[in-house]
Amino acid sequence: MAPKLDTAQMQRYWTRTSTLMWTIFALWIFFSFVAPLFAVQLNTVRFLGFPLGFYMAAQGSLIAFVVLCVWNAIAQNKIDEEFGVQED
Repeated sequence: MAPKLDTAQMQRYWTRTSTLMWTIFALWIFFSFVAPLFAVQLNTVRFLGFPLGFYMAAQGSLIAFVVLCVWNAIAQNKIDEEFGVQED
């Protein structure tokens, strides 16, 4: 059975979870919308032999999304363990 959190603990838990969520959301917005807006300027830089704008569109954003998903899962698990509400 999950332990009961008092009001102060629930507020701290939600603050940590909310901060993580909004941070990852901001990075998702950046890789989804902001980086592609600068594709032409990014193409002046080369990464692994490809123009950076092309690389970000073809693979970079996808890699970033996977990293964000993994980071979210690991960080949320740590928050859950800290407050004793982790799943077994």
